[in-house]
Amino acid sequence: MPGCLTLCTRVVDLLYWRDVKTTGVVFGAALLLLLSLTVCSIVSVSSYIGLALLSVTICFRIYKGILQAIQKSDEGHPFKQFLDQEVALSEDMVHKYSDMVLAKLNKTIGDLRRLFLVEDLVDSIKFAVFMWILTYVGAFFNGLTLIILVVVGAFSCPIVYEKHQTQIDHYLALVNNQVKDVVGKIQAKVPGMKRKTE
Repeated sequence: MPGCLTLCTRVVDLLYWRDVKTTGVVFGAALLLLLSLTVCSIVSVSSYIGLALLSVTICFRIYKGILQAIQKSDEGHPFKQFLDQEVALSEDMVHKYSDMVLAKLNKTIGDLRRLFLVEDLVDSIKFAVFMWILTYVGAFFNGLTLIILVVVGAFSCPIVYEKHQTQIDHYLALVNNQVKDVVGKIQAKVPGMKRKTE
């Protein structure tokens, strides 16, 4: 899977701001799109983006046509190199990524079945607590706001973690130990909450 590895490397480079200019453009465009969606519908935002791109390309095409007429040059279509490029998706790529998506989907369905049918009581209770917390999150934020927060976090947390890794790891280890102690005490006191492997 060299293609997947290359894609993962590009995403990591993007999130860690290896190329500040590229990351800034991607982050700014994503944030602008999401903030636009808070004001307008997705249909309006898509239409405005399409109109803006089309206006730029039409104006550039007309400008180049006038320039060629004045200079009496024969350069041809200004976007010829892009029109000649192959943009179709290969069947192998479609099959590879659809197989990956199908595998993830099947795993998610299996995990949800396991959680909802209480195969492991501890995992199902953890999932119930997570769902209960999400009800409070949903009361404060709508889905679009959460997506905006995720995008901002994705572009800021990795770089903050990279700069302050030692301190963050120390505090995460303390929190993790506290959580394990509390879960262990609860499992010891409540009958039927011990894991199957114990």
